[in-house]
Amino acid sequence: MVARNSTPAPDSSTLNTARRAARSAVARDDAMWDAVLVGRFKAGDSAAFVEIVRRYRDKMFHVAFGVLRNRADAEEIAQDTFVRAHRGLHRFRGDSTLSAWLYRIALNLSRNRYWYFFRRRRHATFPLDAAFSETNASTFSELVACDAPSPVREAANREFTAIVAGCMDQLTADQREILALRTARHQSYGDISRTLGLGIGTVKSRIARARSRLRALLATDYPEYIPNGSVFEWFEPVRSASRLEKSCA
Repeated sequence: MVARNSTPAPDSSTLNTARRAARSAVARDDAMWDAVLVGRFKAGDSAAFVEIVRRYRDKMFHVAFGVLRNRADAEEIAQDTFVRAHRGLHRFRGDSTLSAWLYRIALNLSRNRYWYFFRRRRHATFPLDAAFSETNASTFSELVACDAPSPVREAANREFTAIVAGCMDQLTADQREILALRTARHQSYGDISRTLGLGIGTVKSRIARARSRLRALLATDYPEYIPNGSVFEWFEPVRSASRLEKSCA
């Protein structure tokens, strides 16, 4: 009779630890190779920068696309990121990883582009009864399913988005950045800690202060807002449909 192998299967915590260790090893190897490329570039090797672009172009595109939700704008931001990086790489001291440095450049450019367009109402949608073009009389409403949100709900969402954006603009640059990383990019506290070079406790406290400040600004603009409540639970139940319909009339 052949004895069965009695070695127990690894539990989930062991597997998670192994995966984290593997990811950390890959990140260390990437950082070491990035340092080699930076050194080569500073020594005058132009091919090193070409490899940096190849390694990080897709990542910078996705950073920009996550903020702007527009492929053309994201492509342009990715290109501008490497233009800025090429100009400043000789001054790069290695205080952070190359990937984190490039990420901050792409995020700042994306955020600036977003607010530039937002202030110029680029986010505004076309009316549903607008024609596609001068030569095509079909309307956008023909593409919308019959169970689409009502015009009142759409107006409420646009109004609330504008309110939040205005309040975000009153935050400090550091507060806007850390909220964007946590809320827009859905990064973990650990990822934010590594990106900004801060302790996890500092990251949590800064996020809490930024959220508290945003709630206070919302409460100032709209006294009916409950600072300790969810903004999404607050908005539609309190803002009556009749009031919005009158404002849209």
